[in-house]
Amino acid sequence: MAFDAERLGRHRFAPVEQQYSERDAILYALGVGLPGDPLDAGDLAFLLEDRLKVLPTYAATLATLGMWVRDPSFGIDWVRLLHSAQAATFHAPLPRAAKVRAEARIRSLHDRGVEKGAVCVVERRISDAATRESYCTVEQTLILRGNGGFGGDAPPRVEPRHLPGRAPDAVAQVAVSPRAALIYRLSGDLNPLHADPEVARKAGFDRPILHGLASYGIAGAQILKHFCGDDPMRLKSLSMRFSGVVMPGDRIDFSMWREGDAVLFEAKTGPRTVLDQGFALVDDGS
Repeated sequence: MAFDAERLGRHRFAPVEQQYSERDAILYALGVGLPGDPLDAGDLAFLLEDRLKVLPTYAATLATLGMWVRDPSFGIDWVRLLHSAQAATFHAPLPRAAKVRAEARIRSLHDRGVEKGAVCVVERRISDAATRESYCTVEQTLILRGNGGFGGDAPPRVEPRHLPGRAPDAVAQVAVSPRAALIYRLSGDLNPLHADPEVARKAGFDRPILHGLASYGIAGAQILKHFCGDDPMRLKSLSMRFSGVVMPGDRIDFSMWREGDAVLFEAKTGPRTVLDQGFALVDDGS
């Protein structure tokens, strides 16, 4: 079926609800690499029930829309789809356990032409299912590589953020466990690309790759540690672009710069940049 940009642009998703437990929040923290050190009290606060805090980036996994892109009425070439960027604004800390509700919409749809595809931004608002307290607004940027040239408006020009021309204020090296993707998938993303070697080979990889949102969570944990004193209330927003593939077993090297209430960052594995345009807003805790 041909790509139906008008239908996609006006689509309204049904609300999604999800109950999560303390165990689920802990499993997520394990999936994004905590603890870096089993004796680190800051890391353990996201892993032990008697003092449990929830990583803000856990919200990106909650009440998701599933594989909606496979709905044939949209005509999306979902096999060629690329999750290119992720952003979130955190309104309030997630409780240790809760029932949450997500209301989602297509925030924008732009045409980059036949060769480059379309850009679709999906917004999801996460709130408490009972009280409607808002926890987080998530934005997921998708490149629909097989669906460009439909005659839509071109994406607005966005000036890239440039990193400061000085030494980073903080650096961190994160050793990604060879089992990281197998643990992270238990937080809800069961795409076999991240678990089944045969599926990964068919997709052009020699082995399963790490989920983009796992890298997002790893970055969020580093920002919390280095600039927020491991306090979820102090992380106000987090965004980045997925510019390269991370493999389980890789080492991710973060470079981070503090500029007022903002943190700019990038991450590499060896010489390859895998996260760029990293940006976080943080509170000084006063």
